[in-house]
Amino acid sequence: MFGLLLALGAVAVAQWWHGGTLMTLLDGPAFVIVVGGTWGAVILQTPRKYMQRALNQVRWMLFPPQWDLREQAERLQTWAQFARQQGLLALEDQAEAESDPFTRQGLTMIVDGVSIDDIRMLQEADIDIEQERNEHAARVFEAMGGYSPTIGIIGAVIGLIQAMFHLDQPDTLGAGIAIAFVATIYGVGFANLIYLPIANRLRAFHYQYGLYQEMTLEGLLAIAHGENGLQVERRLRAYLKGE
Repeated sequence: MFGLLLALGAVAVAQWWHGGTLMTLLDGPAFVIVVGGTWGAVILQTPRKYMQRALNQVRWMLFPPQWDLREQAERLQTWAQFARQQGLLALEDQAEAESDPFTRQGLTMIVDGVSIDDIRMLQEADIDIEQERNEHAARVFEAMGGYSPTIGIIGAVIGLIQAMFHLDQPDTLGAGIAIAFVATIYGVGFANLIYLPIANRLRAFHYQYGLYQEMTLEGLLAIAHGENGLQVERRLRAYLKGE
């Protein structure tokens, strides 16, 4: 939110510096054309399930998800030590109490005696599928960033067409042309200040969750292999650099 306010503030200050007013940047028809046209085009091209996923993830802009790698690494070390002392079947309670579906599935497979190779294969498939689904959500806003400037040009052309009908009124022609270009500002501004930053921000979250899943899988495989807490710590150390 600070970044968005900074970007919008920079535009407002520049407009004021040039002697203009913010009211000249406000135009209802231009807003309707750009926003409505952009969303309409994206809804047309996007399957409903991907659209819903993208909209659900927008809240991450205000309430970022928390995937604490250090905390997860400590839990994996604790589980490894516990499994060494009590046996793999003793992890059943931890599996049932686990809130993260990926971690719960891994623990359940360990308790069920699934082979290490099968655990790796199934969990890696889940990681790939989850990343692909998340990428579709990011592409929704990336597509908005592509459509918005073009639709802004459409709005500007429509505004110029309307201005041309008033060539016999030179005193209003300049204002009409200025308002027409507001649509272009909206198109480019929404794309580069809102839609594309959201897409890249979501990708950053998706990367973090992918790293969380990969580290979790590495720890679970170590547990299934019978390694102790210290060995698990060594395995996971590379994932925690920079955390």
